[in-house]
Order: sequence, then C-alpha cells, then structure tokens
Amino acid sequence: MFDNARIKLTAWYLLIIMAVSIAFSLFIFRVADHEMVRIDRRQQLLRERFKIEMFRRGMLEDYNVPIDIIDLRKRIIFTLSLVNLVIFMIAGGAGYFLAGRTLKPIKDMIDEQSRFISDASHELRTPLTSLRSAMEVHLRDKKLSLAQAKSLIAANIDDVNKLQSLSDALLQLAQYQKPNHSWLVEPLRVDQLVQQAVRRLEILAKKKNINIKNQAENHKMEGNKQGLIDLLVILLDNAVKYSPPNSQIVINSKKTDRSVSVSVKDEGIGIAGKDIPFIFDRFFRSDYSRSKTKATGYGLGLSIAKKITDLHRGTISVDSKPDYGSLFTVRLPVKQSSHKS
Repeated sequence: MFDNARIKLTAWYLLIIMAVSIAFSLFIFRVADHEMVRIDRRQQLLRERFKIEMFRRGMLEDYNVPIDIIDLRKRIIFTLSLVNLVIFMIAGGAGYFLAGRTLKPIKDMIDEQSRFISDASHELRTPLTSLRSAMEVHLRDKKLSLAQAKSLIAANIDDVNKLQSLSDALLQLAQYQKPNHSWLVEPLRVDQLVQQAVRRLEILAKKKNINIKNQAENHKMEGNKQGLIDLLVILLDNAVKYSPPNSQIVINSKKTDRSVSVSVKDEGIGIAGKDIPFIFDRFFRSDYSRSKTKATGYGLGLSIAKKITDLHRGTISVDSKPDYGSLFTVRLPVKQSSHKS
C-alpha cells in the first residue's frame, strides 16, 4: 500500500516537473527560432546590399556565409531534449525520495493505528471470552442454584470492571495520541500537582498499609495540569501495585534553571534489566512482575505516561533492579509553549 502510494506520488511529482520543463523548453525553442529567423532575414538584406555594392565596384565575389537555420534548430532541439532527459532522471530520483519523506508520517500513523486496534482487540478478547464461557457453562447447568447464580454474576461484574478499566485506559491513551490535540499550558506548582495525585491513591495505599512520603517542593513550572496529574497518578499507581505491604514510596523534586524533575521511588519487586527497554511500549507487562505479584493491569499506564512526557517535551527514565524497587524520574522544561501536538 505504502509503496504503491509512493510510486503514484512520485509519478505526480514527475508529471508536474516535466510539464513545466517541457513547456519552458518549448518557450525557449520558440524564442530562439524566432531570433534565428530574424537574424537570417537581416543577413539576407545585408547580403543583397553587399552584392549590389560589390557589383557597382565590379567585384562579384560573395564572402558572406549564410546561417544554416535547419542545422541550428536540430542542435537546439537535441540540447533541450538532453536537458529534459537529465531533469527527468534527477526529478524521478528526487521525487521518489521526497514522496517517501512526505508519506512517512502518514505511514507511521496508519501503522500505529493498526497496532493499536490489533492490541486492543487482543486485550478485549480475554475478558469477553471469560464472560461468555462462564455464562455458557452455567446456562447448560439445569441444576443451577441461587448461590451459583450469584457467584456467576459476581464474576461477570469483575470481568465487566476489567473491561471498563481497559476501555478507560484506551480512551485516555487515544486522547493523548490524537492528532492536533489541544494542549492548554498554564503556570503550576509541583507540590500541588503531587498532592492531588497522592489523594487519588490514598485509599489503595491504605489497603496495603503503604506510606506515601511526599517531599516535593513548591517548584514553579508551566504545563498541562490534567496531563501532569495523570502522569503522576500512573507512576504512583504502579508503585503501590508492585510494592509489598508496610513499605514506603518517596516522591522528590528538583529544579534547575531550565528543567524540573520529579522522582517516584518504591520498595517493590523491581524490573528485570531485559524488560526495561520495553516498559513504555503499549500493552507490555513484564513476565517477572506477573510471576511475583497478582497486580492487575493491561500495560497501558507507562505508555500513557511516556506520551504525556513527550507532549511536554520532557524525558522519563527508570532505574530498577529486581527485588530492590524502582526509581522513575520525569524531567520537564520549566517553560512550555502553548501548542498543539
């Protein structure tokens, strides 16, 4: 599909360039031909006058050599044809290259959408299959009791909640990946952003008796408020999910002249070194984390966090070792320009 579109676009580039080149060549030929005819006529007049003058003087020799217009025309046509051939070859190569450059962002977007649809379909299939299988099994059971029916409904509600969680995450990711996404920038304080994010995780942290230690300072910066809160919530949510009970999560912040950094450190299971390059990929979940914990999720959180960071023209990194916890650090510019992604 991409190759066909590239060839077609190259052909259009080539058609336009050659149409202009040939039209310009015809114009040059017409002007040159007109000028040659004019010069030839002038020389004919001069020859006639020269002959008359020589005749008066008694000299009949003709020393004026006439211009061969036909030969000149052939030479001009050959030169212009050669120039157009060179232009055709150069324009073909350059057009193919530029067509590739022009179509690459479109190709990347289409490939990204295809992967998104494929990944989302795969993740949606699991809870839907679970729902259907459970209902089909109980539907065949003619001796289904009230307790079993209630158990089925409870399991179905759990699967529905998973589906809702997945759909919410997909919608959130789609929102940040939307072309020309409006991105409101406003003055913010880091400590206030962290406080709002911590409030959302308080109940989940209390269930595991995890202490969230907020050491973020009142550094001022510019950014999108909702986007940065979502970013911090994702990092804190991961920290709580993969931390053991009675542990601690520490949030720190630092500021330089041009950037602000916020770090989230936990005492959780950590991340295997081989998995670190892939943790920001959509739907990626480490085999190590799956085997160590019963934490639920679809591997979308860090992908969303990376997208939010990119929209702020910042960076996100992780330092982690298995069984020694993880340290996520987000670095963002102090000044942001109001823009559309």
